[in-house]
Amino acid sequence: MSGDEQNQDVLQQQLKGKKLSGEKLKRYDSLDLESSRVPDAKKALEWSVILKLAFQSIGVVYGDIGTSPLYVFSTIFPNGVKYEEDILGALSLIFYTITLIPVVKYAFIVLQANDNGDGGTFALYSLICRYSKVGLIPSTQAEDKDVSTFKLDIPDRRTRRASKLKSILESSNFAKFFLLFATMLGTSMVIGDGVLTPCVSVLSAIGGVKAAAPSVMTEGRIVWLAVAILILLFFLQRFGTEKVGYTFAPILCLWFFSIAGIGIYNFVRYDPTVIRALNPKYIIDYFKRNKKDAWISLGGVVMCITGGEALFADVGHFSVRSVQISMCCVTYPALILAYLGQTAYLRKHSDDVTDTFYKNLPHILYWPVFGVAVLAAIIASQALISGTFAIIQQSLALGCFPRVKIVHTSIKYHGQIYIPEINTLLMLACVVVTLAFRTTEKLSNAYGIAVVFVMLLTSCFLVLVMIMIWKTHIIFVIAYILVFGTIELVYLSSVLYKFDQGGYLPLAFAMVLMFIMYVWNYVYRKKYHFELEHKISPEKVKETVDETNYHRLPGLAIFYSELVHGIPPIFKHYVENVPALHSVLVFASVKSLPISKVPVEERFLFRRVKPYDLYVFRCVVRYGYNDVRNEAEPFERLLVERLKQFIRDDCKILIAANANRVSTDESTELENDGSNIDCDKQAENATLLMERDIEVLERAYSVGVVHLVGEQDVIAGKGSNIAKRVVIDYAFNFLKRNLRQSNKVLDIPHKSMLKVGMIYEI
Repeated sequence: MSGDEQNQDVLQQQLKGKKLSGEKLKRYDSLDLESSRVPDAKKALEWSVILKLAFQSIGVVYGDIGTSPLYVFSTIFPNGVKYEEDILGALSLIFYTITLIPVVKYAFIVLQANDNGDGGTFALYSLICRYSKVGLIPSTQAEDKDVSTFKLDIPDRRTRRASKLKSILESSNFAKFFLLFATMLGTSMVIGDGVLTPCVSVLSAIGGVKAAAPSVMTEGRIVWLAVAILILLFFLQRFGTEKVGYTFAPILCLWFFSIAGIGIYNFVRYDPTVIRALNPKYIIDYFKRNKKDAWISLGGVVMCITGGEALFADVGHFSVRSVQISMCCVTYPALILAYLGQTAYLRKHSDDVTDTFYKNLPHILYWPVFGVAVLAAIIASQALISGTFAIIQQSLALGCFPRVKIVHTSIKYHGQIYIPEINTLLMLACVVVTLAFRTTEKLSNAYGIAVVFVMLLTSCFLVLVMIMIWKTHIIFVIAYILVFGTIELVYLSSVLYKFDQGGYLPLAFAMVLMFIMYVWNYVYRKKYHFELEHKISPEKVKETVDETNYHRLPGLAIFYSELVHGIPPIFKHYVENVPALHSVLVFASVKSLPISKVPVEERFLFRRVKPYDLYVFRCVVRYGYNDVRNEAEPFERLLVERLKQFIRDDCKILIAANANRVSTDESTELENDGSNIDCDKQAENATLLMERDIEVLERAYSVGVVHLVGEQDVIAGKGSNIAKRVVIDYAFNFLKRNLRQSNKVLDIPHKSMLKVGMIYEI
């Protein structure tokens, strides 16, 4: 066997699995080759890692819900206890609320709807976008579904209902906009919750000083002490979730041990019969006695599950199993014991309901527990701060938030991040809210609306996931809606009752954030559609170049764009004004997929623009919303290596295609021999061309890389109405001027960067 025949056999083996169809042979390029390289499935975490993450999660996820015993009874009974049995009714409400919402709903149902380990409102939206075409940016490609992390494990039963719902969503523009709007609103509410959590927790904990020494600690001093503690807390965020978690976890463990131990002590000492409150009959009796007042008091009961949504928002920092373990084995038992103990104490001292936590402490343990409570309250803020970072990152990748810097704080655990700008804004907002409201009573009215609304929105998205993706039986879907939907709607109606007493605050936060997100997403979509309508097809690149008296410069130029289909119009603008092209030009379209991570080997997709002697390539660089863009290996080096591989693969496919055509040609044996000779020549020529192309690429890369970044200034088109002009000319451009530019986000070196400006009228 000749050397050429051996090479041909090797190439055939390398391309085994690709279907080549005789005369009508499909030409496979990198968009097919790369997307078919599915890595091995991600191995399950070892139990030692799961337990470490579970320990860390105690210090990050449960601070908010864990410190709720500080203030729950005082918010349920702001005017004191009217009937002694009401205390048992309140305990029964607390027990079933904690059991059903954080444990059953979040720990065992919602966490299963994670997006490759990441949670939050945008994670649910990403799942829905992957399964149905409800995204508003037309940048989808058929090859995206072949990414290993893109695929969904979809059962094949009950598909009719799922398909019907999917077709309704895909055919309705209203449904698409409504889903995006609801996602933005839920995200804004979580961020608003992240502002209120630190204020409520810290003020509640420091209130113990006032109870012990009212003459020394006035309200003003407590407020300023709370402000100092909040500033310190946000300063610590820069050290990352891992260090914060390991630092805070022992304190939270001590806190849970303390409240559980005190709960057992009070339960045994005062009234062990409060265990009968586990009978839901006491809830019914409570409503019969108090009627409207009982319904209003539900706004106080909600405070026992504040921070419950952090289980889902923060799961990307840890893992589903680790969060389930820490919730069921540590947090839940400690909280139930704490509330049992407080109820037993109140049965004998109902007048102390306004300051139940500190009054029920044994005298000898007062100051030690106070110290732990203050530390635990500081930590309580961590849950939603980390959750806010996670959902901002997700919304940023989906074009729904202005560009901000994302710092990955852990090499071991990929989802742990820190966003400096958001951290600073959260800190300022917390300080302002604390100085404005000053007491937990006023803040608790505002707090409940954000908590319940996010939970209800999560349930709505989860129902879509259950029907379309999980293909859950309709009976279970209805049961979920009846149980959890009813509970959350009742709670929402209760917290809205106090809208004018501070409940407007989270909605005000949400509206501001919604405006920012809407402005950015609206112009982002308009700009993308403008580029799509004015794109330059690969066929027109040759015309554009021929019409210009251009020169070739040595080196590699990477032209960045967000346009996936075609070449952006700014290229024509560049060639007309700077008639010089580098020896190799790559149009890199940076694209975010609605998934958390894209494997590096599946990140780059290439196509070649004809004629080949132009050495112009199109490249789609795909990222997930949790991918690290500033990798240790320079971006351009990784791109060049992948481009070389594409050129090799292109050559292999060409040779294999010719060989396959010859083998299927129905002709005489003599003619076949001639064809074989022809095929060998073609294979030799293709190999020479491949070697030449790689040599040109390596020479260009060795000379230097120039990064051409398109800076599109956007203005409202002629005839636009006032609202559109305000959104585009003022609001969007204000955000763009005051936030990070694309070169900072992509970490492009300044020395080799050239910005190309163009004005888009949209």
